[in-house]
Amino acid sequence: MENESLAANFDQYFEIKFADTKELRRASYQIRHSVYCEELGWEPKQDDGLETDECDEYSFALLLVHKRTGQYAGTARLVIPPPNGPDKLLPFEQHCLESIWREVIDMANYPRGGFSEISRLAVPESFRRRAGEKNTPFVVNDISLDADVFSAEERRNFPNIAIGLYLSIIALAKMCLHLAMFVVVEPRLNKRLNRIGFLFEQIGDEHDFHGNRALFYLPKEKFISGLNPEILELYYLLEEQLKKQMFMLPYLIR
Repeated sequence: MENESLAANFDQYFEIKFADTKELRRASYQIRHSVYCEELGWEPKQDDGLETDECDEYSFALLLVHKRTGQYAGTARLVIPPPNGPDKLLPFEQHCLESIWREVIDMANYPRGGFSEISRLAVPESFRRRAGEKNTPFVVNDISLDADVFSAEERRNFPNIAIGLYLSIIALAKMCLHLAMFVVVEPRLNKRLNRIGFLFEQIGDEHDFHGNRALFYLPKEKFISGLNPEILELYYLLEEQLKKQMFMLPYLIR
């Protein structure tokens, strides 16, 4: 419908799913393997077709479901450092902790369990890639239009898949009462995210890791403050879907 809102249109085709079973988590790992191992070659291929790491032990995974086909259109995870596990590090703590601009942010202000990292966001090729496009696990503002199984109207919604996953992960962090969330992305991608209303701020030096990347963070005050009314409506739709699927004991500041 021409005058239909972004949220109403998105809701026709997709819904967010909290991966709270072994089967759902396996589906998330399979998407990650197909994108990060088989397509991009960023991680080694595994015989079982699952891409996992030690952070999955203390992560929550989400899946975006394409309603008509039942296919999974994307996945992402929120990695949370356990308060009682100082040796259980977030991906950015393992790979780029030394690059943090300590004059900008003091990690001592963020108790373990009270912050998180967006990680392993991946969209299968059939929901993402243009002919000839490579070296990216997802896109924010472009998508293939040549998948015959999908209608033209469905394909027009594909660029919003990554946006929906970002919004859902932010909703999850907000429900956990986190003080901030972190992500390692290309600065040029962050500029696109900023234009959408995701107000991540760079807090570390750029480094070469599957392309030019840097550490960014989003304090709780900015989780949704930059979203325009249309994007905010979609956020609340996805947040409500998640609330109906889980019972969580959030981190609390004592």
